[in-house]
Amino acid sequence: MLGLRTVIYKVPNLEDAKKWYSKAFKTEPYFDEPFYVGFSIGGYELGLLPEEDDSHKASNVLSYWGVDDIQAEYKRLLNLGAVDHETPNNVGEDIIVATVKDPWGNLLGIIYNPHFKID
Repeated sequence: MLGLRTVIYKVPNLEDAKKWYSKAFKTEPYFDEPFYVGFSIGGYELGLLPEEDDSHKASNVLSYWGVDDIQAEYKRLLNLGAVDHETPNNVGEDIIVATVKDPWGNLLGIIYNPHFKID
């Protein structure tokens, strides 16, 4: 295993999701096709896939995106239309996590981890 490469969010409306994720991550997609939209986020891939039927959406996988100011980013995501799932919470050693649901019900995690270093 080489580590995380891509996180995919399935959405019923690719155009709306592309606009929302562009605002949420403050970047435009580098790949934009009707079957896939890809963003490069700090060297990792955030992908959007069209979803025909979202009635079976589950929240059994959670990825955390690193942030410098978790309180500000959490509030900003809520202001963009995300819904609270887990308010910022210190899980020990100054590591703080939070989760929101995007407008399509996908879990989006954010983490402040002062100990994390990319090799």
